[in-house]
Amino acid sequence: MGQITVRELEERILELEEVVVRIRAPHDALVNDYAGKDGAYERKAAGTTSVSDWLEQRIKPSINGLEYSIINGDYSTPHGRTKLSTLRNSYEK
Repeated sequence: MGQITVRELEERILELEEVVVRIRAPHDALVNDYAGKDGAYERKAAGTTSVSDWLEQRIKPSINGLEYSIINGDYSTPHGRTKLSTLRNSYEK
């Protein structure tokens, strides 16, 4: 697994997952690439996945213990049981 900057990771997550994640680190700090065991993610996580499961499976392995925030459409933090489809729908298109 390669490394990318925090800024690149935030941008990749937004582009693929359609979710805003802010990582508390300098934007040029290095973190693990947004990828699973089989390589880079090509599809967004299922809408039925909870935010907490998504964080455990996809986000936390990339950020090396750094603090982060998930921001929904009304600029608040969604509950961990919120489904990704609900979170994605909270953003104005």
